[in-house]
Amino acid sequence: MAIDPAIVGKELPATTSTVEAGRLRIFAKAIGETDPIYTDAEAAKAAGHPDIPAPPTFLFSIELEQPDAFADLAEAGVDLRFVLHGEQSFTYHSLAYPGDVLTATPRITDVYSKKGGALEFIVKETAVTRPDGSPVADLKAVIVVRNPGVGR
Repeated sequence: MAIDPAIVGKELPATTSTVEAGRLRIFAKAIGETDPIYTDAEAAKAAGHPDIPAPPTFLFSIELEQPDAFADLAEAGVDLRFVLHGEQSFTYHSLAYPGDVLTATPRITDVYSKKGGALEFIVKETAVTRPDGSPVADLKAVIVVRNPGVGR
């Protein structure tokens, strides 16, 4: 099923979350981060941080706190059994630390297909900001949807 290009420009529900030190440590360990600034507050302070900083890819997890983090894909008619993670990039404006309240506001910025529709792509860009509106990071994710019945 072709993804309707009318979803381009659609703003998805924002998620607000308070960054917690324990969660940052668990995330750092889960991704195999070995730099102690991400798990030890004293090491972080010795390196010039006020506390442990959020690991580089942590901000992506904020959006996953929605009760149904993939509802937007299902609403677009995407069969989640055929979804692949295609690409992810981050542009940082400032670091996040425990106690920071962050809001992730995603929107769909592009939809396109390749291989005669066998592969469809959804580009989602997310602005992560503080309550005063100051930017923390801009995230970009490319979601690939396989259409197994196309091209066979």
